[in-house]
Amino acid sequence: MTLTTDSFEFVADLVRRRSAIQLEAGKEYLVESRLAPLARRAGLGLDEFVRSVRAAASEHERDLVVEALTTNETSWFRDGAPFVALHQHIIPSLTAGPGTRRLQVWSAACSTGQEPYSIAMTLQDALPAHAEADILATDLSEQVLARARSGLYSQLEIDRGLPAAMRGRHFEADGAEWRISSHLRSSVRFLRHNLLDPPPAGRVFDIIFLRNVLIYFDVATKQQILARMHRVLRPDGFLVLGAAETTIGVDDDWERLPLGRGSVYCPRRLASGSAPPTVPTPFGSGVT
Repeated sequence: MTLTTDSFEFVADLVRRRSAIQLEAGKEYLVESRLAPLARRAGLGLDEFVRSVRAAASEHERDLVVEALTTNETSWFRDGAPFVALHQHIIPSLTAGPGTRRLQVWSAACSTGQEPYSIAMTLQDALPAHAEADILATDLSEQVLARARSGLYSQLEIDRGLPAAMRGRHFEADGAEWRISSHLRSSVRFLRHNLLDPPPAGRVFDIIFLRNVLIYFDVATKQQILARMHRVLRPDGFLVLGAAETTIGVDDDWERLPLGRGSVYCPRRLASGSAPPTVPTPFGSGVT
């Protein structure tokens, strides 16, 4: 099944308007492979399916197309270094003062839940007795959010980065699959959110994970998203980006803080008022 140029341009424009993801010429193979299952379920050829979406009165069909073109690549403790930083630096830095503190954590573009549940496992090990945390996990796709809420993963998904010790502590067998513990599921709230929209209302965060998503946007969209994140991150908070992402040359309101094999970002208003926090302990090779 192949797309005509007109159909590809319609899909690319739809995805750009709804998600800001850029599908340039040459990405036809990607659109075709992602939309083929939808076309088969509808009993239509690929180009005929796109024409039906264009003609549909309901927005539901368009939402399905956008969700199909949203990349949902993820794994447990992906890239390692951010979770080492969370365990050994970020949490100690935010909970060093006296008194009880309830941290607010946002996992943006969370996909099928591996990232926020990895955060939850790390927090369970790292939080001192006087601290607690709430985790908000958001994504554009209702389909992946439903999977994340279920906490049910295949053996193949479990094998992608989950340490055996973590599986033993936090998962139980459910037929041929694995389900994350009810305690961890209850610690994460999942909510549909488009990064092009204002951040979830009424929340100010101590930690924001925004990983491996800015790479899909143009510079202007990156600037808009980073500005929104800046407005809802506390002055002493931390922004965690993907290994291939940076605020440098994009938004000057952030200060890069190298940590071990990676780095995090602090609001520049903090950096201009005081030196960035220092790493309290040496970095290990990973989360244990």
